[in-house]
Amino acid sequence: MIKILGAVLIVIATSLIGFEVSKKLITRPKHIRDLRAALQILEAEIMYGHSPLKEAVLTLAKQIPAPVSILFTDFAGRLGSANQSVSAAWGESLEVVRKQSELQQKEIDILLQFGETLGRHDRESQQKQIQLALVHLEREEADAVDKQVKYDKMARSLGFFAGLLIAILMM
Repeated sequence: MIKILGAVLIVIATSLIGFEVSKKLITRPKHIRDLRAALQILEAEIMYGHSPLKEAVLTLAKQIPAPVSILFTDFAGRLGSANQSVSAAWGESLEVVRKQSELQQKEIDILLQFGETLGRHDRESQQKQIQLALVHLEREEADAVDKQVKYDKMARSLGFFAGLLIAILMM
């Protein structure tokens, strides 16, 4: 009886691990889409709203869901400190959101590169930098969706069957 209970618990545990991996695969493209939408809103705020960077970022944070909104809220808060550059504030905000999102190093690198130019150029140059970041993020989103399609179902199944295999070997 205890062996059966242990086997069931192992199958449940490994299945949950498989579902967690699957959830991460599903969430990553959504976070990248939210980032792309945020950058498009930022572009509109800069180009057409003629808003200062801090106001544009705060407006943007209200329109985008978490965890991407956390990035922009944190960034706006860091822009207020006088002893910190815009790119340093952007980098620290990215580190905060990295822990709360499924963004990978590729997306973080794209955003860090974008952050190096943030607030340093005129509106037209800033628009070109945003467009460049959007193109790179679009490529990463396509890659993330491709991985989701390939590995989502496999991760769930593998979790279940690995637990089943372990349970059978224990019997």
